[in-house]
Amino acid sequence: MTLGKIKSSLSAFAILLTTASAVAVPSMLITPATTAQEQEQIRWNLTDLYPSMDAWDSARSLTNNKIKTIEQYKGTLDQSAESLLAAFDAVSAINKDAARVFIYASLGGDEDLRNAEGQEKLGLARSMFASLGQQTAFIAPEILSIGSEKLEAFIAAEPGLAKHAFQLRDILRQEKFTLGGEAESVLANASEVLGGPQRIYSLLSTAAIPWPKVTLASEQIVTLDQAAYTRYRAVQNRDDRKKIFDTFWKTWKTYEAPFGQTLDTLVRTHIFSSKSRGYASSLDQAVSNSNVPSDVYRALVKAANDNLPSMHRYLKLRQRIMGLDDLHYYDIYPETTQLEREFSVEDAKALTLDSLQPFGDEYLTFLKQGLDADWMHVYPQPGKRSGAYMQGAGYDVHPYVLLNFNKGFEDVSTFSHEWGHAVHTLLSRKNNPYETYSYTTFTAELASTTNEVLLQEYMLAKDLSDEERLYYIDRALEGIRGSFFRQTMFAEFELTIHEMAEAGEALSGRRMTELYLELLKKYHGHDEGVMNINPAYAIEWAYIPHFYFNFYVYQYATSISGGTMFAERILAGDETARDDYINTLKAGGSEYPHALLQKAGVDLSTEKPYVTLINRMNRLMDEAEVILERMGK
Repeated sequence: MTLGKIKSSLSAFAILLTTASAVAVPSMLITPATTAQEQEQIRWNLTDLYPSMDAWDSARSLTNNKIKTIEQYKGTLDQSAESLLAAFDAVSAINKDAARVFIYASLGGDEDLRNAEGQEKLGLARSMFASLGQQTAFIAPEILSIGSEKLEAFIAAEPGLAKHAFQLRDILRQEKFTLGGEAESVLANASEVLGGPQRIYSLLSTAAIPWPKVTLASEQIVTLDQAAYTRYRAVQNRDDRKKIFDTFWKTWKTYEAPFGQTLDTLVRTHIFSSKSRGYASSLDQAVSNSNVPSDVYRALVKAANDNLPSMHRYLKLRQRIMGLDDLHYYDIYPETTQLEREFSVEDAKALTLDSLQPFGDEYLTFLKQGLDADWMHVYPQPGKRSGAYMQGAGYDVHPYVLLNFNKGFEDVSTFSHEWGHAVHTLLSRKNNPYETYSYTTFTAELASTTNEVLLQEYMLAKDLSDEERLYYIDRALEGIRGSFFRQTMFAEFELTIHEMAEAGEALSGRRMTELYLELLKKYHGHDEGVMNINPAYAIEWAYIPHFYFNFYVYQYATSISGGTMFAERILAGDETARDDYINTLKAGGSEYPHALLQKAGVDLSTEKPYVTLINRMNRLMDEAEVILERMGK
């Protein structure tokens, strides 16, 4: 496993979006509790990785020393099957150690991004990976010099190479885009610098912005950081929602220029890398790593645009339920019907377990194991990384889940989403050696969005009143809007800014805001009179962290489409569907993801998955309209 593979592994296993007893973690990673919620915080147990910060530092030093030994294998890969195996076994073991060092620093740092010492530790881990990249830069060029015929002979002669065979063949697949040893070394040396925009964005968006305060109609004063925005943008009081939007986006607008420069710099790094390697575009390079055809990306964008009438129909349905004379962008998040309850973490566990019963005993055993352990960091707290993710790169340990749980049904859905990633990781680990354990995000998001669909269908299968049924229909429709249409809008924005830069057009924060405004209007039917889009809210692009993950976000939309196909087959009693799905998760990174899904009956370069999704959306809207007629709305 070369550095490129391990970095892909870390990206796939740190799944951002849209957590179990209290345990001790190193003191440098803890800040004093300042709220009751912080005092009740459910923390993950990082001592499963290292018992102390001193142990972590010793492991980091030892790994750095091991990295220096990689040079001894330079020039030996073509000598024999045995020499090739010795080199790849050594590098694989070092990668596994390095990943463990990295995620300990990363998880601890994400508890409080304001903690300078924690960020310094993470910086040391990043430097370790930069060094690893420099030391392993010779591998791909040497493998290419061996050639396919001799390499296959080595694999046939040495059984120990079986676990490395997929990667070895993948290196040959990318021969056209692999440079000579000296050039690969230069690119490896530049990796830490090229990662600068992501680090700057993270610090700017989380730790540097002075968050404003707003006073709601209830006279409650809210510090409007990212977690608070996510919660209060959905309040029922319309004036409060408008105030939240106006205040939050006005604050972000102040940083339009620096965020624009940061994102523009990131785009330029992608163009630099793709041109250096001879790719036709940044998109082609981004999807090439997983061998996903760029046609899949473009098929998705086309499908979303072709089906915007269904998106607009849904927005009109929301307006009808809410009883509004007109619809604004700040009306998009509140629940249109109410449930008089909050959901606890225990509720989230129970609903997740119950809704995933169709997956069978093997899946559920792993899920129960994780839910009973202390693998989660649950509640929001000052300085904590926003959103949610699962980190599963610690092959010899277990997955970790970060949440910002606010007790709404959306938080339950996110809970189920992230635990879909975690069980995927556990199934992959059981069925693969470390070398093929790391799956790509293309299948990773399938494992999480399928959980969301099954949770929605589980709630809708209950004997409900019209009011409750309408609530869960809206939540299901919101899942489609958020995971399909919204994420595809992001994907279209990301593709457009890259294509503009590749065509020599200038990018700036102002230009990105203009472009994003055009997309907001198109996707939300502004010109058709469906929803009014205030230009002041078009700074939202600067808030979206997924733009810093190199054509990552489109996979949410492909995944809810593929996940819907799997879920409908499973719930319809298709006896092969569950096995197809579980086998996809078990495969980990042992096959290319697009081919793996095609084998399971899901081809995301065709219309069928998207048609299946939109048909479900329209069926849900049909049912909602019948209910509204009965309710006299």
